[in-house]
Amino acid sequence: MIGQLYAIVIDCPDPSELAGFYEKLLSLSRLHDEPEFVVLGTAAGGEVVAFQLVHDYRPPQWSVPDHPTQMHIDVKVPDLDVAEPQVLALGATLLDGSDKPVGYRVYADPVGHPFCLVTPPN
Repeated sequence: MIGQLYAIVIDCPDPSELAGFYEKLLSLSRLHDEPEFVVLGTAAGGEVVAFQLVHDYRPPQWSVPDHPTQMHIDVKVPDLDVAEPQVLALGATLLDGSDKPVGYRVYADPVGHPFCLVTPPN
């Protein structure tokens, strides 16, 4: 082993606001809260998701060959049809080109980062 996952850090224009979206989506709590850097995790410890202020933030684009996404998050849910209206109510957007295939759907968070709701096979 070379290393161990410590954190996923997401660039954004407003760390507190985007952290609020992911707090609800992933059922995490704020462990650290500053205007330029917010950390979410669990009381039990382990890996965290952090949000870092970028003043000249430009969102990634989904499925655009000359402007690759580079990374996205998969969120496991028991039922896509139940989870979809919940993430839309939080401020997510169903991305163009998402044909709602069985097993996953592609969304953008409130500042444009793509993520998928997935129902992996058992």
